[in-house]
Amino acid sequence: MDTNRILQEQQRRSHIVAMPYPARGHINPMLILCKFLASKRNDILVTVILTEEYHRSVASEARPDNMVFATLSNDIIPLAHHQSSDVVGFFKAVHDMIAAPFEQLLDRLEPPVTTIITDNILKVVAEAANRRDIPVALFWPPSATTFSIFYHADLFENGIPVDMKAHGNDIVDFIPGIPSIRVADLPRAYLKDKTPVTLRCWPYKFSTSKVKCLLLGTAYELEPQVCDVFKEELGYPVYFVGPLIPYYELHDSKTSTNGGCDQKEPHYIEWLNSQPANSVLYISMGTLFSISSAQIDEMVAGLKMSGVRFLWVAREDTCRLEEDCRDLGLVVPWCHQLKVLCHSSVGGFLTHCGWNSILEAGYAGVPVLTLPLSGDQATQSKQAVEDYKIGLRLKKDMGDKALVTREEIAKTIKTLMDVDGIERKEFVKNAKKFQETCQAALEKGGSTDTNLDAFIQTI
Repeated sequence: MDTNRILQEQQRRSHIVAMPYPARGHINPMLILCKFLASKRNDILVTVILTEEYHRSVASEARPDNMVFATLSNDIIPLAHHQSSDVVGFFKAVHDMIAAPFEQLLDRLEPPVTTIITDNILKVVAEAANRRDIPVALFWPPSATTFSIFYHADLFENGIPVDMKAHGNDIVDFIPGIPSIRVADLPRAYLKDKTPVTLRCWPYKFSTSKVKCLLLGTAYELEPQVCDVFKEELGYPVYFVGPLIPYYELHDSKTSTNGGCDQKEPHYIEWLNSQPANSVLYISMGTLFSISSAQIDEMVAGLKMSGVRFLWVAREDTCRLEEDCRDLGLVVPWCHQLKVLCHSSVGGFLTHCGWNSILEAGYAGVPVLTLPLSGDQATQSKQAVEDYKIGLRLKKDMGDKALVTREEIAKTIKTLMDVDGIERKEFVKNAKKFQETCQAALEKGGSTDTNLDAFIQTI
């Protein structure tokens, strides 16, 4: 349906503007949140603001008629293709250059905007809303546990120790909602850096009456202790609206993984169809950070030593790896991750531990191998391995630059994928519990469904 016609037909509806941080791991859950909201009430108009580049990649996706897009020029963020090599520089570019174009676009939107949902690290968006007296809903896509660490960063008077070999196993037990955690499992890449750029880009506390509520991309049942902390500590409502994963696409006949549909399945699904049950290790390390060339070489060698079949989403390294991995696995630049994880032949997931990936593994009931790269991923690796007990750490040595050897990779993969092994059976049992929790939250009347209704009532 044409955007102008939607606006003309529904001038009196509530108008939510959603502004995700311009990175794939933040955009995807925001889009799903907006689809959930728009699907619940047709008297709500939801406008999602994206850069032109990201808009092109999602414009053809199915969405409710009352969910539309508005775009910002790619020119406002010149470092968009260099996020992995200069994360702080990218943050600075976003916050320095997005404010004015966003405000200009905001003032042109019709009908008048009644609520803005902004990624919590986009302080400039919240400030623009405050100047216009528009209520703000803050959105945090990663786990509630990582939010508590960042929110209570002032408890770390001297930052986080940099020397992981000396301090990595030190225990931190003063973060509200988190019983205890190793220093090595904290998102130290941000907390140890107290430069003006970092402080400006990570505004976890908002002392403003314009904040309407906080939206956390988790299910209450997955992190009840830390969720309870925020329900009591914050001066505004907190809604738990995850898992924000595209589970509704699993039964799309155009890309079904179950076969029997008229349209040809993707080649990677056809390959999975030919593999034995629980025999394939799915590998994906996210879209933001890159693995070193040396680590990739060790991974290839370790996979070969393990003898385990695998499907590897290698992005720009696809061409390099296709020939080396041809005997045991399939290498692709992209796939529909949740559909792959739900395929019967997939028995494990080697992941960087982005929260979206942990939740998709949980929804599919698949055990994980964790290899966090940066940011909040170390914390979410700890949650998967120690809290949910659904897998193993691949990286045992301390330090960001520690190389995981091919021998360790092969050994750990074999342990995770051994269908007769005692450890795997325990992981599968716990993954089933995780799956039941995720799926129950998303059902009609579940905690996520109830929280979404409560948020709509709030705005």
